Amino acid sequence: MISINQLHFTYQDGQFALRIPELCLETQESTAIVGPSGSGKTTLLNLIAGILTVPSGDGEVIVNGISVQKLNDAERRLFRLRNIGLVFQDFQLIEYLTVTENVLLPCRIHSSVLLTASLRERAKELLDSVGILPLQNRPVTRLSQGERQRVAICRALLLSPPLVLADEPTGNLDPISSVRIVDLLLRQAALAKSTLIMVTHDHSLLNRIDRVVPFEPFLQRAIPEPAAEGAAP
Repeated sequence: MISINQLHFTYQDGQFALRIPELCLETQESTAIVGPSGSGKTTLLNLIAGILTVPSGDGEVIVNGISVQKLNDAERRLFRLRNIGLVFQDFQLIEYLTVTENVLLPCRIHSSVLLTASLRERAKELLDSVGILPLQNRPVTRLSQGERQRVAICRALLLSPPLVLADEPTGNLDPISSVRIVDLLLRQAALAKSTLIMVTHDHSLLNRIDRVVPFEPFLQRAIPEPAAEGAAP
């Protein structure tokens, strides 16, 4: 499903470098990526999704047999729509839309995804599964952070994508709701035969996941060189 080889990614300020010699994540496997804040976990998800890309010669990210960094911007957007369900840390909901409209948003992005009665029904089923179906017609501006997070998760699962990338999907939830959400992600991934990659700080959830990838070894921070002897401070 996902193969990363000799990856070297650096932000423009040069203070952060992510180096991954090799990482393979299997189809239909659930993986939790754990590590301290700032270790590059979200960066990795963005590289897999093609939101960030590496320059030619700085490694390769292959998803479902596609070399993501070789796609142009339009191709990457369509690739994400057809292949990846994204749960962002900041949710990225559309403020002027209702709960249901946000869940159905993938149907507005490209003409190849048609809004059908079955997708409307799936949106309702997903909202019901996370306990917020009674809020389906409410503007998202009137939701709590936890409710917004559940809307974002439903949107990511709408099209039963082969790959789900979830960045701290339980970060705003209480322990009981966290377990419910992770179980939902795992159940939906199993039904769709999807691969699930989840960034999390919650180690109590790891026993539900097939594989855990500790991420700190991949992080490299730029360290200022010491001043030459006798140089001015």
